[in-house]
Parts: sequence; C-alpha cells; structure tokens
Amino acid sequence: MAPRRASPHGGPRGSPQPSRGASRGRDAKRGDIQAGVTPVGLAGSSHLRTVGVRRPGYGAAGRSLAIVTNSFVTTIPDTIIRHYDVGMHTQSISHYQRDVTLTSLDFSSDLHPRIRRLLLKKLEKEVAPNIFKIKTVFDGRKNLFASYELELGASKSRQFDVVLAPRTTESDRPPKVYKVKITKVNQINPEVLQAYVNGRYSIDEEVLTAIMALNVVVRMDPSEKYPFNVRSFFTDKETRDIGSGIVLWRGFFQSVRPGIGRMLINVDISTGTMYKPGNLINLCLEFFGKQNPNVLAPAQGLPDRERLRLQRFLSGLKVTTQHTEKTRPNAPARVIKKLSNAGADALRFNLNGRMVTVAEYFRTQQNRSLRFPANLCVEVGSGALLPLELCHVPPGQIMKMQIPPEKTKDMVEFSSMKPQERFNSILNGLNTVLSYGQSEYVRDFGMSVETASGPLSITARVLQPPNLKYGQGSKQPTIRPRDGAWNMMDKKFYKPADIRTWVVVSYESQRRFSPEVAQDMVAGLVNACGTVGMRVRDPQPIVRWENAQGKVADQLRAAGAEAAEKAKKEGVPGGPSLIVVVLPDGGNEIYNAVKHFGDITMGVATQCLKSNKCYRAKIQYWANVCLKINPKLGGINTIPDPASVKAITDPKNPTIVMGADVIHPAPGSQGRPSFTSVVGNVDSDNAKYIATMRVQTSRQEMIDDLKDMCKVCQEILEKYATYRSQVEKQPQPTPKRLIFYRDGVSEGQFQHVLDSELPLIKEACAELKMTPKITVIIVGKRHHVRETPACSHLGGVRFKTQDPRDADRSGNCPAGTVVDREIGHPTEFDYFLQSHGGLLGTSRPAHYSVLYDENDFNADSMQALSFALCHVYARSTRSVSIPAPVYYADIVCSRAKLHYDPSGSLDFSDNATYTGNQVDALESFRRDFRPLHPNTSRVMYFS
Repeated sequence: MAPRRASPHGGPRGSPQPSRGASRGRDAKRGDIQAGVTPVGLAGSSHLRTVGVRRPGYGAAGRSLAIVTNSFVTTIPDTIIRHYDVGMHTQSISHYQRDVTLTSLDFSSDLHPRIRRLLLKKLEKEVAPNIFKIKTVFDGRKNLFASYELELGASKSRQFDVVLAPRTTESDRPPKVYKVKITKVNQINPEVLQAYVNGRYSIDEEVLTAIMALNVVVRMDPSEKYPFNVRSFFTDKETRDIGSGIVLWRGFFQSVRPGIGRMLINVDISTGTMYKPGNLINLCLEFFGKQNPNVLAPAQGLPDRERLRLQRFLSGLKVTTQHTEKTRPNAPARVIKKLSNAGADALRFNLNGRMVTVAEYFRTQQNRSLRFPANLCVEVGSGALLPLELCHVPPGQIMKMQIPPEKTKDMVEFSSMKPQERFNSILNGLNTVLSYGQSEYVRDFGMSVETASGPLSITARVLQPPNLKYGQGSKQPTIRPRDGAWNMMDKKFYKPADIRTWVVVSYESQRRFSPEVAQDMVAGLVNACGTVGMRVRDPQPIVRWENAQGKVADQLRAAGAEAAEKAKKEGVPGGPSLIVVVLPDGGNEIYNAVKHFGDITMGVATQCLKSNKCYRAKIQYWANVCLKINPKLGGINTIPDPASVKAITDPKNPTIVMGADVIHPAPGSQGRPSFTSVVGNVDSDNAKYIATMRVQTSRQEMIDDLKDMCKVCQEILEKYATYRSQVEKQPQPTPKRLIFYRDGVSEGQFQHVLDSELPLIKEACAELKMTPKITVIIVGKRHHVRETPACSHLGGVRFKTQDPRDADRSGNCPAGTVVDREIGHPTEFDYFLQSHGGLLGTSRPAHYSVLYDENDFNADSMQALSFALCHVYARSTRSVSIPAPVYYADIVCSRAKLHYDPSGSLDFSDNATYTGNQVDALESFRRDFRPLHPNTSRVMYFS
C-alpha cells in the first residue's frame, strides 16, 4: 500500500507501510527510474514509497553559513554487481571421506568472521584460482560480491573443500576440512542507486544490497591490514597507554551512504580500546594495578570476586604459547574462555592413567619449570589449561567490554579533537591509510572517490534561538541565548519553589567537613536561593554527621524525623521537603542509597553535593545547584517565550511533547535487562516534565512493553490535562498535538516503530478519549557526521570567510546550525541540527528523521520546534544537543539501578554477569523493580 498523501488539513504522512524489501518485486516496471522534474531530494512521484515522511520541502529560515562536512563524493559503479551467498561448515573428516552430500551439511554453522575471511582467501588463492580470476569482496559473514560472473556451473552453486591450517605430521588425527559453498543470489544494476539518490526510485532490497556492497568494497582493503570492528579500523601510528592493561589506538570510520543527488563516503576519526600486548602475567598485573606476580595466586589470597573480574576482562582474548612453537609452528592463537579457580600447582588431570598437576606436566613433558606455579591458569577454547606465564598477548586485539568508568576521562581526552585537527587528521588518513585510489578492490568495482578537492563543502543555515522568559523581579525578564549559552545574573526563576523544611546530612567526617564549613555551605545555598527567587523558611537547618558505613535509609529517616520535630515546634507541620546530603570522595554507593530513599521510599527531594566541590564554593556553583533543586520541588526555571516558539505554544493547539529512550547493559554483561523510559511535559510551556520507566528484554531496541508503558503514559496525559485545568485554568485541557521524540532507534528499525509502537500510542490516547494529532521523530546520536565552518584551514586550503559569527570560540559551527540538503536522505524528511555550543572537541549534530506527521509540519517549523526544545533543559544555562524530553528520558534510563534496593543482591556493575536461565534473570529484575513514590512521580526528580 502506498502512503497517503498529506491532506491540506494536516492528514498523516509517513503512515505504516510494507517493510523494506517487500516494496517491489523483480518484475516491477522500470518506470521507477524515469526522469522527473521535481528537484532532487523532493520526491514528487506518487508511486515512490518511503518508510518515513517524504520531504515536504527544504528549510529557508536563518542565515546562510558555508561549512564543510566529513563526507566525500564517490562515483557509482557502472557495471553489474554479482551477489553470492557464502555457506561454511566444518567437521573433521579424512581426505578419503569427501563424498558428503550438500544436503547433509548445515552451512549455517557459526564460524568466527576471522576464520571465514581466512577460508575465503585460501579458496580464492589456492583452491580455486581459476574461478576467482579477479579479487572479490566479502563481509566476513555470508555476503560475497564480485564485479564479474563466477563460473559455478549451471546450478549457480558449487561446494569446495578448504583446509585452513594442516596439523603437524606427528598428529594421528585427520586434517580439519571446511566445506565452503558459494551460491549466486542476485545481480544488481547500479542504475538503481543513481535513480534512488536522485529521488526517482523507491527504497527496496536491491538498493539496500547495493549500498551494502559498496561498503564492503571500501572496507575490504583496510580489513586485511588492520584490526577492525565492522565500520572502523585502527592503526598503531597513534596510541596511548591509559593503564589497567588498556591501550588506545587511533582509527578511522568509513561508511558509504546515499546523499541527495550523489553517493557519499562518511569518513571520521574513531578510537579503539586494545589489550596491551606482551606477557599475559604483565597484563593481569596492570589490570589490578599491582607489581607482585604472587597476587595472581589463589592460594596466596586472590579473592574469588577479583578472579571473576579478571576473567570477564580476559574472556575472548587470543594468546599464543611458546611451548607449541616447536610442535605446531603454524598453530593459531588460542582464545581464553575462563580462568581456573586454583593455581597450576594445584590443578590435576589424568595423564596416561596417572594424576599430575599442570605445573608438573610442563616440567616433565615440556621441560618448562614454572617461575610462578601457584598462579592461575587460563582455560582456552579447546579445554586445555595454560599457565599465565607461558601465554603471550599479540598486539592489535580490540577489547569488547566497556571501558572502566575511571578510564573514561582518558578516553575522552584521547578521542576529542578540535574541528581543524579532526578534519586534518581525516585528510591525512585519506592519503596515507585509506588510499582509495590505490585500493585494488575499489578500482575493480569501478569506483572513484573524490578526495583531491577535500571534504564536501555545503551551505548550512544558522537558526535564531528562542527567547527565554524568567520570573518577576528579573532585571532582564526576557533574554536571547548567544552561542548556545546564557547566564543567571540578575534573574529570578520563572516559577521559584519554596523550601519549607529541610535538613543537611554529611557523610564526610567532621575533621574534613567541620561545623564551620557546614554553616558556610548552608549560608551559600540560602543566599543563592534568595538570589533566584526561592524562599527558604529556615535559614538554619539541622546539620547531622553520619557514618558512611551505616544504613543510609535509617540515618536519613532519623534526620527527617528530627527536622520534622523542629518544624513542628516552629508551627510548621510535616516532614522535610528537601534533604541535602554531603558526600565524600568515592561516595557512589551512598548516592545510590540516598536516591532510592528519596525517590522510591519516601518521596522527598534529595540533593547530593560532593564535599570537595561545596567547600567554600562560589556563587556560580550554588546557582547551578539551585537549577537542580527548583525543578525537584515543583518549580520551573525558565520557559521559551511563546512568541518565539509558536509551534508548541499555540493556545488553540495545546501540545504535549514526549521523549522515549532505551538503555542496554554494558558490552560483556550477561543476564542483565534493558530499561525503557518515557518523559512528557504537563504544562503549556513545555518546561515541566514527569517520567515513567520499565524493565524489558536485554538488548532489545524496541520498547516491547510500550502498551503498558503508554498505559502509564496515560498518567502523563491525565496529569497534563489536570495541570492545565487546575493550575493554569485553561479552558481546553486536553492536547490537540502529541509530538513523540524517540531515541535509540537504528534506520533498520524505523518500520517497526511505525508498525508496532505508533498504534499503541494511538491506543493509549483513544482509551482516554483524546484525539491529538501525532508526530513521531527519531533522534539519532550514534552517527559520524561532523561539520566545521568553511573558514577553517584544512589540508592546505584556506576557506576565506570574514564573518566572526561563522564559528564559536571552540572552532565549531555555532549553535543552531542546521543542514537539510546534500548529506540528507534522498527522499525522506530528515535534517542534521547542531543545537549546542562547542565545549570540547568537535561537536556532533543530532540527526532527526520524521517518521509520521499528522500535524503537517514544514521543514522550518519542525526544525524550529526541535531547536527550541533544546533550550528548556532545566539543569543548565546552555542549550543541549538533543531536545530536553529525550535528554531527560536518557537520564531516567541511566538511573534505573536506583529503583532497586541498594542492599539487595542484584549487581549493577558494568561487567556483572548472571549465569543460568536468562528468562528467570529478567523476571528477578522485574520482580525487584520498585516504582517511584507518588510524590516523586509528579515532579522533575531527575533534574
């Protein structure tokens, strides 16, 4: 079914449609490739099918800005691309047992991509060079592409036997023979790509496969030379040792993508985390930050908890062993599966009917006496046990697990590059590492990448930021941000909250945080509250010092009771509305317990302060603290001036804006769930938000509990209506527009959002008898598009632009830079918006894709709406990189562990792994999840 055209009255655009791949059969008419008169990028043909909303036009608002982006134009091959399926099967059989039928083998067996690549290379060079006359390209899984026809016979399929690494002559076992089956699947006419980027052809499997083929072509050469992970590869030309056994390598990301009217290659800088090469014992010692090898001996006190932590770090690492070099000089590296729970001198196994230890075996059989026989052994994939000291770590191994939190700063410092440095590094990489012109694969497929003229120059626009309104008593009640920032000087909050009763609890010792310092802290906070309009009833609250090893909930409950008793004597009933907690260094566990007590158990606002930050802090620090406290108490810091954001403040069209996100467990974690959150505003000014959260299946990007989530979102809709009618006294309390920003969705899942999530959002509204017109926008952050003003000095070329507004102080494009031409989708409604000012490195714009639109937004109104919502983030006086409701949803997801009893048994560390039934593990997380306290659910507790 073709999508419905947008009606003059704002009918839906981007309606649910057939999935990609079902849109056109092989017998479809080639009329899809006929020339048209519609401008490139504006799909004018009614027969064109899109997943999201078709681009309604280009934006025109704002001033023009010449920029360059890290994209390079590439030609489209002019020859047919042949697509082949590669099946591989392995079993140990003799050379005389190769008459196994094709149907008796399972060619879907799971071989590592590295093994698959080695097998195919050997097939091409040694087994069947007469068939593979010119190099083909292979993605390491199942897809092989050739620029010519492979001679596979009438059936277009053929099976080959490949022996990857023959065993030594001393071995009695037969060689391992791999069965490799090559089958032709399709052939692709590149004309479809040219028609597609020109907006004259619908997206379908042929287009998607052609794009995949070009990506495999450009990645083939570097994947043979350097360590890589799908789209990025890394070199050792620029590295940094950050300790803990981790070395950072600079690398390059590359991706072929369709632009408007042409194909582009997006090239960017990337960072790889590598295991430090060398002896395995040294790697383990660096991981623990120790120097004595005896710490790796269980018999000498290595805790099992630390052994398991090391095991998670080493799992999947490849090692070579010196003792096999004589017997198996070509033996492949061994993969570590796990660590032993005892030392080599205590681990026994049966050797020819006699029980011997691992240490004894190497002394008697391999003539290798171990220097550290009490140390751990690694168990490799074959089940063999190898002493740590005999293992060597080859260089260039990518670490799959998430980098430890304490190393994040080092990672950011290494990865961050100013725009000019980043673009010059990209240009240098194009000449010395990528070298598309020297790639045999690129030439064989008839591709040519235009690198001589430098990165793609395009025209962007800089949008005008919205005016922001502050409260009564402000010397400047309405301000306009500059370069994505403003300040609170002489300004009062739009709706300041009152602090009725409060208490201060310090977990820092009195020796380091004395009563005098505490009183100075209280005075600073009270003074800052008065400056921004917040009234503090009691300027001398109770201050208590507590033992950091005690039960936090009991301590806070006692502090609250004492504060309530003091207030009662002063004629003010009720408990405290705010608990301020002073944390020592490394107080993360205390923080978690405080937030669980405040948000989940008692429904009281809490504000945590680090002792070293609040010690004799300046007024700017306390102003920032007030930005967080005020929304937690129900206040509103600032609102966008309705006159400057009419798209969401039109009184005739009350608008609710929601943001949704999904957060997944860290790489390497097993048995951990994912968490979803939805955030929505309840006021007419889109500045006051509430949130909900749920537990769901691990690593599932779609919100599988969205119906239940939207039932809870009915609370947001109901509270929106209640707030408008009872607080704002609006005659029309229900929303007429619902704008849904969705984060964390890849392009391949857009259709699922339309097919599964959108109908449930509509159902949630219908059950409340609300009929808002819905717009769904995907916000993408995980991309590699970067921009810099064209006044930068890049690769020896000077782009002369005299306007000082063309770059901010960091050298980035100014806040509000929007691009919806050249690098956008050929036919669908999307744009790149850099809504924040640069601080560190090169700013990344957010990518917005409009999937569904019953409100009939044009490009200017949609871009202005998104930019305005980036200015209502309550915690700072800067515009943020994505709209505030999506930003809040991300924060709510990151706070998931705070919904669990901090004294419980569930482990939320980045590398926590749960063995056993995954369904049971998920159920335990769902069972132990605690919802927000009703008081907390009505305020911005996440600010």
